Amino acid sequence: MSEPSMIATGISGRLIAMMAVCCALAVSTIYYHQPLLSQIASSFGLVPTQASLITTLTQLGYAIGLLLIVPLADCRQPRRIASLAIAANAGALLACAAAPSFAMLCASSFVVGMTAITAQIIIPALSALATPSARGRVVGTLLSGLSAGLLLARTIGGFLGAHGGWRAVFALAAVIDVLLLIIVTRRLPTAANLASISYAALLRSLGSLVREEPMLRISAASGFMLFAAFSALWASLAVLLSQPPYEFGPAAIGLLGLVALLGIVASPRIGALADRLGTRSMVLAGAIALCVGFVFIAAGGHSLGWLIVGMVLLDFGNRAGLVANQTRIYALRAEARSRLNTVFMGAYFLGGAAGAALGSYGAQRAGWVGLAAVGALFAIAAAVINALSPRRSCTVLADVCS
Repeated sequence: MSEPSMIATGISGRLIAMMAVCCALAVSTIYYHQPLLSQIASSFGLVPTQASLITTLTQLGYAIGLLLIVPLADCRQPRRIASLAIAANAGALLACAAAPSFAMLCASSFVVGMTAITAQIIIPALSALATPSARGRVVGTLLSGLSAGLLLARTIGGFLGAHGGWRAVFALAAVIDVLLLIIVTRRLPTAANLASISYAALLRSLGSLVREEPMLRISAASGFMLFAAFSALWASLAVLLSQPPYEFGPAAIGLLGLVALLGIVASPRIGALADRLGTRSMVLAGAIALCVGFVFIAAGGHSLGWLIVGMVLLDFGNRAGLVANQTRIYALRAEARSRLNTVFMGAYFLGGAAGAALGSYGAQRAGWVGLAAVGALFAIAAAVINALSPRRSCTVLADVCS
């Protein structure tokens, strides 16, 4: 990043890029298993749809980790909190690799999700260093890293699972955590102006933020619905693609994650659009993209081409909603960004757990059409909730106040 660009954002381009890589490595641990669900089910003698419980518990664990761990970054050094979480995550991944039963795998997966929250410590920390006019761009770039992690996890997970088995995937993920730990302990910036508050008071303050910030409530509720819609697909995709007419293996299913490349390239531009056009419009655009995407997903049982188009639209819709929602909550209270992020991302991943569970149910009952119906209903609910938000962009308001 050139010097003028650094002045415009308030952060060096090298640091943003490095932290985007950390976001990718951190979030990847909750997605490695998704192309492997049929393989995992087979190894434990289960029906394929039963393995979707791993996705639900991982997302639920992530939401709990956001609630109980991430708020600490407002009163403790984010670098220390992140380092401890990464170490615990590596241990949970090794437990998954060695799990002797499906019950143990589910329990370990919950802990993997709970401790995979480093990206949600990094993003508020970097957002605090960004200038208000460039916050959406910085958040969008970091979320590009987050999306790259999702892509990396599904593609590598599917390929390695096909050749080395699903246990090898979890073992590799633990090794990758070691690399993440080295980068975070050396390069995550030290936070200034940390709050002097007890842990109990910190958790109680989450309720105060929800009561006092209507924009936070709207962003959290719409984020819940948007990610529920998106997760409905990925919790069921491996199972549906392993059945006729496709009968894909883990490697082929993982390769379908490459459709996220378009969204990764688009994330910084989505952030810039949120800065310019307003976050309300971007969340609405995301919800519409998801609705249209599920029309194509419904035809996915008959045409791989329609399925890919639907996946691209779902990826864009989820990404647009996430960037816009996070941009507008970070503009609310500078001293409570980690807690604001906790409320929002906690709701977001609770939505992921709900979407995974209901998407699997819809797919079990009515295949591709049942899955699409569940996802479309979530997306419509997100659009309705977002319509309650003020027309003026919260980013614009932040600029005025600054």
